[in-house]
Amino acid sequence: MTYKFRIGLRPQWMLGGDGESAPVPLQDMLALLAAIDATGNIAGACRACGLSYRHAWGVLRRFEEIFGTQLLITNRRQGTQLSPFAQRLLWANRRIDARLMPTLESMASELQEELERLLPESGPHLRLHASHGFAVESLMQHMGNLKPGLELRYRTAIEALASLERHECDLAGFQVPLGDFEAPIMERYAQWLHADEYVLIHLAVRNAGLFVTAGNPKGIRGMADLARSDVRFVNRQIGSSTRYLVGLMLQRAGVSIGEVQGYETNEFTHMAIAAHIASGMADTGVGVETAACRFGLDFIPLVRERYFFAIRKSALETPAMRDLLSIMRSPDYVGYVGQLVGYDASETGRLQTLEEAFP
Repeated sequence: MTYKFRIGLRPQWMLGGDGESAPVPLQDMLALLAAIDATGNIAGACRACGLSYRHAWGVLRRFEEIFGTQLLITNRRQGTQLSPFAQRLLWANRRIDARLMPTLESMASELQEELERLLPESGPHLRLHASHGFAVESLMQHMGNLKPGLELRYRTAIEALASLERHECDLAGFQVPLGDFEAPIMERYAQWLHADEYVLIHLAVRNAGLFVTAGNPKGIRGMADLARSDVRFVNRQIGSSTRYLVGLMLQRAGVSIGEVQGYETNEFTHMAIAAHIASGMADTGVGVETAACRFGLDFIPLVRERYFFAIRKSALETPAMRDLLSIMRSPDYVGYVGQLVGYDASETGRLQTLEEAFP
């Protein structure tokens, strides 16, 4: 199926009025603040946003009046910097984007497929349920308007595998750490992974570990440091494989859950974990290296994870699955995944039986 259109959903901030005036969108102001933060000056930000210098100042002055505080600090030697208030606004926006984008992408993909099915000449499509990851995200980007259509819904690994068993999806994404933690993680998946029914598509190998702020000011070295009273942790959501892995690693380090400050603080994606830490709301959390790099965080490697798609053996020879495998094995996609920080794409697109993957 070739898409005739592409649906996208984006969050938008609205600033409520006094009851008489209409709500004011903050989108232009936030984009301008982000550009100033990136370029260090208003002129560069205007070029990046496609705004005139006069219009940009008008936007800034308007919101300074609304908030009752300055948004910029100008220093001849250091250029233009965001005020603490503006920095907090910008980091809040980044956290919201990191937290909501996977959900919105999933909803957009679902709506896309629902509408496409109502159009004439609508062809077959595949349904992918998977935990969030950068290789999954890039696969959706590389699909573009190519066939087969791919409907994505972000789920925890267990939810995805359960959906596959109920025939609610065609591919289920899940990750498994290499080494000592492989067996207990696989034990969680065992009731859904039947060797006589499923085969695996290898997606990538990725680095997972602790995120810490640049320079590691707290001197965090491993999971044992999570027991310290001066270390604030941010966890993944209940039911996620990463949260379960965190529990295993804490147990190995001799740290009880009750000792970890922030253990019940949850985020839903690797990027949201990174944004949470980069904004100063926590000192550390566990995720994949790519997210740490994108937010300028230091990374302490702990495990290597293999990420797979489980599919039914009976689906292997369908035209849609053959087309998808062709895309996954293409130099363009493999090259993109391989350049993601902390990712290894040397076996991307390889088919494996469960016995081959887990001898």
